[in-house]
Amino acid sequence: MNQLNYQEEVSRCLLCNNAPCSHACGKGDVARALRAVRFGNEAIAARWIEGCDESDLEKAEEACIHYDRPIRIREIIKSLPKAESATELPDLAIDFCGLHCENPFFLASSSICTNYEMVARAFDAGWAGVYYKTICVDDINEVSPRFDVVHREGCTGDFTALRNMEQLSENPVDVDLDILHRLKQNYPSKIVVASIMGATEEQWIELAKKVEAAGVDAIELNFSCPQMRIAGMGSDVGQDPELVTFYTAYVKRSVSIPVIPKMTPNITMISNPAMGAYFAGADAISAINTIKSVTMDERAEVSGKWTVSGLSGRAVKPIAQRFILEMAQNPVMKNLKMSGIGGIETWRDALEFIQLGCSNLQVCTAVMQYGYRIIDDFKLGLQHYMASRGINKLDELVGEQLPNFVRPSDMDRDSVVYPIFDRDKCIGCGRCHISCMDGGHQAITFGDDRQPHLVGTKCVGCHLCRLVCPTGAIGVSKRVKKKSK
Repeated sequence: MNQLNYQEEVSRCLLCNNAPCSHACGKGDVARALRAVRFGNEAIAARWIEGCDESDLEKAEEACIHYDRPIRIREIIKSLPKAESATELPDLAIDFCGLHCENPFFLASSSICTNYEMVARAFDAGWAGVYYKTICVDDINEVSPRFDVVHREGCTGDFTALRNMEQLSENPVDVDLDILHRLKQNYPSKIVVASIMGATEEQWIELAKKVEAAGVDAIELNFSCPQMRIAGMGSDVGQDPELVTFYTAYVKRSVSIPVIPKMTPNITMISNPAMGAYFAGADAISAINTIKSVTMDERAEVSGKWTVSGLSGRAVKPIAQRFILEMAQNPVMKNLKMSGIGGIETWRDALEFIQLGCSNLQVCTAVMQYGYRIIDDFKLGLQHYMASRGINKLDELVGEQLPNFVRPSDMDRDSVVYPIFDRDKCIGCGRCHISCMDGGHQAITFGDDRQPHLVGTKCVGCHLCRLVCPTGAIGVSKRVKKKSK
């Protein structure tokens, strides 16, 4: 079973709570090893089953409660690289808006942090901070059901995107203020950020002063919720640079702690409201909130009706990163701190946001799917990556990829990279041929030998074939100069 295959097999793991496989094994934590592979830490996954023999793994496989067929645990374990020897891992501490964070990972303002007990469990698990669910003075009355998902047909339980119709905290303001106070009192080393939303200047100022008095470390201004039932709130504000500027300025003048406006992606140029926040004195920018969307699953209708609401999850990551890049490349805001949000599910996702300039990260949808426990793989993955590069401080990674992003007109158009075929991995399915014939440049033949063959005179190096190959049998050649026409 090669790497691609064991990754595919691990994707079938249900990531059970109190996993029977680990209990049956007895000598190791099989479920933890599988989870490590699932979230990009295959290089260290074997450390959790070092004391297990074939019999132990067989027991674990027999105990697997998968609805279809047991996960092939023994084959996966045999395919894992040898466990890396334990080394001293770098610290993930980083400063954000003058606040010392033990790591960059925070809970995003949402349903994953709506009461004291939830946030306390997240802190105990290793999360460095929380953007507590948005507080407002209006009564919040939610709908049922309020979530829907986007996934491949028949692949229930794992989704590429989540649509939610939730609004803000349903707690009375005084209840949330008490929660914020207790969190900071009982977890002084953690960072507690209050997310607030008002409809008027007076409301913004009142809420800001109240949360500051409760002892929070910073304030996030929710200018971006896409499903507010009251006009003039949420993304209605975030789409208006003038309102963003005014409300940010009102709050900045009213408090002495950092103020972090949260931007909406439901806009063409995110830099316009972001610059308004910057000129009003914002200490950082959060981006992005969810993307306005529609799903039409009959199980998600509310009394026979649907509405527009926010989309999140791994599918929105490229969009979130585009907005982060736009702000990071804006010369006016080059020194503004950023908190990245949108589709962070593995440590590699987190690394990409950091390399685009984010020194703080917020996670929501991945927690909703997999629980607070994913913080372990976030931290371990990032630490081992830093160790592999000899990097001791996370700050060294912040924005390091920005110089490699250029305008389309500045891209290299004088060279080409051709695909190459690994005959040992190729299973002869012909997917590359179909895609190249019907969606590419008709540069792959496929005959009776059930093997693809490249027609070099037609190939333009688009690499559609490589992307559709289900076994990873298509790689890349060295970049060469294009032949003159």
